[in-house]
Amino acid sequence: MSEMKNKRSEADWRARLTDEQYRVGVKEGTEPPFSAGNLNDEKRTGTYTCVGCGTPLWSSQHKFDSGTGWPSFYQPVADTVIETKRDFKMLLPRTECHCATCGLHMGHVFKDGPPPTGQRWCINGVVLDFQPGEE
Repeated sequence: MSEMKNKRSEADWRARLTDEQYRVGVKEGTEPPFSAGNLNDEKRTGTYTCVGCGTPLWSSQHKFDSGTGWPSFYQPVADTVIETKRDFKMLLPRTECHCATCGLHMGHVFKDGPPPTGQRWCINGVVLDFQPGEE
């Protein structure tokens, strides 16, 4: 995990997160596409927050169906809530994204999304909480 503000200890993360949230969020893993309960099929109005710290990160207004099996957004709620870094774990480099508040790994951003940004923020639903209602 990159050095972020308010980084928690391993013990604190283990106590706060499920095993799968820990694997994806702290160890920078990826949940399987179309995982049950990963919020990909969530259609209500609301806000998606970080399970690590509760920071609002994504709006249902910016969500779209990418067909990939992960919740996808064309932008975060603000430029300051997400930090990115290059990921060289695969053959081709990718841009990884993290919660700017606590450093939890969210997923990756790609340049194949819809207008107006052309971005696809492909996010692991296991590291999100959904808060229904007005944004």
